[in-house]
Amino acid sequence: MSDYEVVIGLEVHCQLATATKMFTPCAYAYTLGVEPNTQIDAYTLGLPGTLPVANREAVNHAVRLALAVHCEVQPVSRWARKHYFYPDLPKGYQITQADQPYAQAGYVEIADPAAEPESLATKRIPLQRIHMEEDAGKNTHVGGGDSLVDFNRAGAPLVEIVSLPALRSAAEAADYVRELRTIVRYLGISEANMEEGTLRCDANVSLRRPGQAELGTRCEIKNLNSFKFLEAAINAEIRRQTDLLERGEAVVQSTMSYDPSADQTRVMRTKEAAADYRYFPEPDMPPLLLDEAWIAATAAELPELAWDRRRRLVGLGLSAYDAGVLTAERELSEYFDAVLALADADQAKPACNWITGELLKLLNQSGRSIAACPVAPASLAELLALVDGDTISGRAAKEVLDKAFHEGLSPAAIVERDGYRQVSDHAAIAAMVREVVANNPKQLEQLRAGKDKVRGFFVGQVMRASNGQANPQIVNAVLDQLLAEPEPEPEPKD
Repeated sequence: MSDYEVVIGLEVHCQLATATKMFTPCAYAYTLGVEPNTQIDAYTLGLPGTLPVANREAVNHAVRLALAVHCEVQPVSRWARKHYFYPDLPKGYQITQADQPYAQAGYVEIADPAAEPESLATKRIPLQRIHMEEDAGKNTHVGGGDSLVDFNRAGAPLVEIVSLPALRSAAEAADYVRELRTIVRYLGISEANMEEGTLRCDANVSLRRPGQAELGTRCEIKNLNSFKFLEAAINAEIRRQTDLLERGEAVVQSTMSYDPSADQTRVMRTKEAAADYRYFPEPDMPPLLLDEAWIAATAAELPELAWDRRRRLVGLGLSAYDAGVLTAERELSEYFDAVLALADADQAKPACNWITGELLKLLNQSGRSIAACPVAPASLAELLALVDGDTISGRAAKEVLDKAFHEGLSPAAIVERDGYRQVSDHAAIAAMVREVVANNPKQLEQLRAGKDKVRGFFVGQVMRASNGQANPQIVNAVLDQLLAEPEPEPEPKD
């Protein structure tokens, strides 16, 4: 495989989250478990006399996406009919955009695979176009060779994001789709869930010799619905094409399917050309006109997106890894920002540690999302202040956060109710330390001999004696002070 350069282009279909379908006021909401064929109307079923009308909210969502990925939004675009015959397409054609899509060019940033892991360097994956269209229904193949058709999804609004063949590995392709999903979710225009089918991907794969300008013959792998299968299917197709070329055989342009159980791609059919779809302008739809003022207003309303947030968080002192974790979902990033807005300016790293550590652990254990977190940003900011001000220890803070999560009380109230306030009185702690040291002469001898692990024993004994309230920093300072004192002279023997 190292004798060939891999060239990959992706066609990503994203279902837009609108209350109605793309060209009809028929209600639609993707929900698992909805009864088949209950979200349909005369247009969805392709009955005579129905006419399409574009969904304004779907167009708005589509324009937001185009602007977020730096596309050139076209003031005039046109609809077309794409014909093919399949049971899930009642009209026998799909309304899409062919020669004049609403968005062209643009790019998606992914982490540069050649850069250092902690770098924020990115690689731009250029786009060819984004166009709007309507979805088809869903076929379910059952036993005995029978198939069932559910038209609920037929007519749902889609955007298809078409990249240029600029990806060079299966891992890069998976990263690209992950970044697209992140962008879509930040914009709030789709759930973009591959497992549920609201985000789907077709991968075009070809091979060529290094340094060769001409692209190889591409094959398209259809309907990849998970990041794992996307990466595995591309690697399987690379192996298949490599084997063909090494045997001196030609790669035939084909549409492929991926069999996860065998980890192989298989030919479904030879690839259709555009002429096979008999594209022609949609006679029932006027051109789509997008007002420049409306486009500008939409651009001004875009949220801060993931890469911009990552760069900002690194500027606050966080690592690239931490910034990546916090910005993976918009809600988590916004929670962090809300905490930091209420905390001291130097609390970025502690806030990150508490959120990505203890808080996410509690959320995962309870099966909740950050949007349903019972600990408000103000409560976590309060906890940070209690720790930073030495009111409670870090160990006690974990218990306080757990109780705040499950009881809904503020950290300050829990500290007062349950006696977590930290003891920082130097004299009181010194007395406890001296008592523990006097009761454990063997361990003291080991500590003086350089066995630093024994220090933890002494700190633990003092914490136990203080019911966990002694300030560990002062405990360690007193220990250092005792160790610096000269050892007492041994008493003379009789």
